[in-house]
Amino acid sequence: MEKYELNKFITEYSKKLLDLYQAFSISVKREEYDSLSKEIQKDDFWNDQKKAQDTISRLNAIKDSINQYDSLEKKFNDIKDSIDLALVDNDLMMMLEDEIETFKKELDVSEKNALLCGKYDFNNCILELHPGAGGTESMDWALMLYRMYSRYFNLKGYKESVLEYQAGSEAGIKSISIEVTGPYAYGRLKGERGVHRLVRISPFDSSKARHTSFCSCDVTPIIDDNNDIEIKDEDIKIDVFHSSGAGGQSVNTTDSAVRITHKPTGIVVTCQNERSQIKNKEFAMNVLRSKLANLEIKKREEELNSEKGSQMKIDFGSQIRSYVFTPYTLVKDHRSEYSENNVESVMNGNLDGFIDAYLKFIAGERND
Repeated sequence: MEKYELNKFITEYSKKLLDLYQAFSISVKREEYDSLSKEIQKDDFWNDQKKAQDTISRLNAIKDSINQYDSLEKKFNDIKDSIDLALVDNDLMMMLEDEIETFKKELDVSEKNALLCGKYDFNNCILELHPGAGGTESMDWALMLYRMYSRYFNLKGYKESVLEYQAGSEAGIKSISIEVTGPYAYGRLKGERGVHRLVRISPFDSSKARHTSFCSCDVTPIIDDNNDIEIKDEDIKIDVFHSSGAGGQSVNTTDSAVRITHKPTGIVVTCQNERSQIKNKEFAMNVLRSKLANLEIKKREEELNSEKGSQMKIDFGSQIRSYVFTPYTLVKDHRSEYSENNVESVMNGNLDGFIDAYLKFIAGERND
């Protein structure tokens, strides 16, 4: 590399490194890391096992972000310090060029990770699927999507727990609600919110006609710091019922399932994965608080227009993604324009291409 190329690299990547520092909120993360490190040293830290595990998970994620940045900063400074010697030594120049290429690749990975910088991106979440009009066709499509997401969770190392499951009368599912646990679960899945459209030859149609089916997906972050969300007793209706069917992992079949309806907003939350009615009610109330907190967040975002272009109505005329099985194979996201021809791979849970493209899309929208 010539001297002017090296100077150009230093100028360009100094800015990229500064942008990464700001995107990762390194100064804030260092303070949070110190605070959480002190918290885990407290004698009563393990009294609440779930909270303790979430805290450790958060601490590890913060440490990972800080370490990523610190490692890149050190490598960048080492490259700068080596330039003068490399300009007069060909062997050193070859080594320096290799180090620069490695640095660029590592920075690219960190830039992708920095896209998950939303306030609740690290949080666990609730993913819900609701088939649209079309009866058995749409209910079967909802089941196909559930299998797709379940495989994605497995690939990412996320844990899933089915909170509510309603089986279809003939095939598929009427609705499903899943708790997804893992680092950045909400951040990676938030872009799945919206209507998913399927075009295929129906296995339920003897004439082998082509059918179009719809299913809506909703994703809500589980917000732990939502104790300020007040829910009045008179604003909720609580029903206890028997589980509707097998429904996959951890869904019990006792009369302990709980459905809570929030009258002012019409939000309905159901939990049936625990055998204890008390535990189901407690978890359902936590989910309801998260949904109400998320509702307030959405209202503020709309007022500030902070996500212009990324907000889509969830109805059956505004699909975010189409999955075409026939007459050709194509999965296309209508927001980022990202597409893949290998439908089978996508349905087997390989969604990172779509998710990364969406994260870049909303980042670009915010920077416009």
